[in-house]
Amino acid sequence: MKKKILIVDDEESMRHMLTSMLDEEYEVKACADGTQALEEMSKDAFDFVLCDIKMPKMDGMALLEEMKARRIPTTLIMMSAYGTMETAVEAVKKGAYDYINKPFTSDEVIVTLKKAEERERLLRENIQLRKELEREFTFENLIGKNSRMLQIFDTIKKISDVKTTVLITGESGTGKELVAKALHFNSSRRNKPFIPVNCGAIPENLLESELFGHVKGAFTGASYTKKGLFEEADEGTIFLDEIGELPLLLQVKLLRVLQEGEVRRVGDTKAIRADVRLIAASIKDLDRETKEGRFREDLFYRLNVMTIHLPPLRERMDDIPLMADHFLKKYSQKLQKNIERIEPDVMRVFMNYDWPGNVREVENVIERAIVLAETNTLRLEDIPEELGLGPSRARGAIPFLGDADLSIKKMERRIEEELIRRALMRTKGNKTQAATLLEISHRALLYKIKEYGIE
Repeated sequence: MKKKILIVDDEESMRHMLTSMLDEEYEVKACADGTQALEEMSKDAFDFVLCDIKMPKMDGMALLEEMKARRIPTTLIMMSAYGTMETAVEAVKKGAYDYINKPFTSDEVIVTLKKAEERERLLRENIQLRKELEREFTFENLIGKNSRMLQIFDTIKKISDVKTTVLITGESGTGKELVAKALHFNSSRRNKPFIPVNCGAIPENLLESELFGHVKGAFTGASYTKKGLFEEADEGTIFLDEIGELPLLLQVKLLRVLQEGEVRRVGDTKAIRADVRLIAASIKDLDRETKEGRFREDLFYRLNVMTIHLPPLRERMDDIPLMADHFLKKYSQKLQKNIERIEPDVMRVFMNYDWPGNVREVENVIERAIVLAETNTLRLEDIPEELGLGPSRARGAIPFLGDADLSIKKMERRIEEELIRRALMRTKGNKTQAATLLEISHRALLYKIKEYGIE
């Protein structure tokens, strides 16, 4: 979509010249004074305002102050003639982005606008990424060597550059947003916005306006026209977390966005094109929600084109040591503490705990332990006592053993694999010593390591 520019100047010849100069690259509107400019901004959202300082009725300075008072988020560039330079500098101090001296060349105007565009892009990225580096949302933060996680990494590589909608499912804390970010930052959209939205965290009466924007007067308190998050995410990705919390009426509007590729602001009669890739996530079973009438069937099938299911941590316990080591390095550096290792007894507790909060809980436990640690090693006294007796099994119990696992054959394989992993962890990977602990031959251990895919 073309960026929108509003030209504000009382000289008709200047309005005409600037319109002719810019209309190939921008969508341009022009008006004669600040009062008219405010009217135009109440009807539509502009990316930039090119405004003369000296005008009748409402001049440029008054317009700038009124825009600040109404919190209109538009970049304003002043145009100043000879003799008004001091006023132009004052305008910049009060919030204008820049000023251009009259008379000016077309190159001066274009360069100033391009600089403003770049500034806005950088500001937007800083807000969206919260100063985190782009590399943190590639596969580096998606931790795992478990076969199911490796399959997920492979799927991300295959579909990251395809616009198709992706539905990510899994328990809370399994890393659904990290998968969404990996999909975005490994795609050709990586330099465009990534906008995450938690549908369950925004009040229902505000959610439609947040997603799709609104025009002035659409509802009480709508004092100016506002872009929605779908417009902000143009050419990028929007991530709708907890999409199962979306009210039925908004599900209809979202379905239209997916089908037509356009959004309509609250209170507006015209649609706006938006090239946005949608990634959704839910801890709810949307198939069941659909059958019980709480989620639209047509929207579910539209979302469910490609599904990535993240397994809970208790189903990939072999990733715990790798994960713990990752967070140990991350928070030792972040908290400026020289923590070098995790005591074997601590790791045994980690391997015997259910981790109901999944990856998020591991991260929180490691961060807390590093804060409390008084040596360069994480010890039992540094971790919460409740980890020793997990929520569903006592210390030392075999992972994966639940009420549903009543097949002796299946459990024999699981227990055998778990004992081998523990023996290798206790011996720090020494297979000869591990075979001795397990009371099997070295050759039998090598065969079983290969059979179970243990690294």
